[in-house]
Amino acid sequence: MSGCGKVKAWQVPLRLVTGAFILHSGMEKWDGPDEQAQGVHGMARQTFPFLENIDAPRFLKLLAAGEIALGAALLTPMVPTRLAGAALTGFAGSLMAVYAQTPGLRKEGSVWPTPDGIGVSKDSWLLAIGLALTLSPHQKHHKHVKHIKHAQHLKHVKHAKGHGGCHKHHCHHEQGGHPGHGHLKQAKLVAREAKEAKRLAKGVSPDGHSHHHAHRHGPGHARKGCPAHH
Repeated sequence: MSGCGKVKAWQVPLRLVTGAFILHSGMEKWDGPDEQAQGVHGMARQTFPFLENIDAPRFLKLLAAGEIALGAALLTPMVPTRLAGAALTGFAGSLMAVYAQTPGLRKEGSVWPTPDGIGVSKDSWLLAIGLALTLSPHQKHHKHVKHIKHAQHLKHVKHAKGHGGCHKHHCHHEQGGHPGHGHLKQAKLVAREAKEAKRLAKGVSPDGHSHHHAHRHGPGHARKGCPAHH
């Protein structure tokens, strides 16, 4: 039943057991004797007075047809669970109304059954099952919520990746556009400063003249006249 996608696994035993029980009960009533028809009709008309206009055999036939249809609906996977549950709830509710209104089925001043009412009182389980099936979460709504959560997760991942890319690009830009370029540039600057410090330590200016030579020949001494440049 769960293979068709309309019935969940936990709903299978509920629909299977109640459907088979109600279907079997309806089939037995279909050709029930007059005594059974009179007894069932007598209990029902005390709760629902309008049933007095229907004779007992016809009422039993209608009841049997209703039970057969309900049992078949519960056993048919194509019937939505909430629809089958609503039908079962209505059917079981009418049975509990008969239980509540028929004298002798309940102890006086109590909801608990007498020995004669135990069989009818057990229909309360059918009511509980019907409500459980009716109130079960809608499958399409569950899938829709799951789809929304999945979309939000993807959006969050994409947003996080976007921020990671921006941070990576920023770091890349600060390092000169290429991994390791910033370190290379810094090393060249240190080497240039070390070379300049070494030149100053030797007394050589950036143009190649020593401070001693400039002091001896004067600041206006031409480089081409100096023997040091020949």
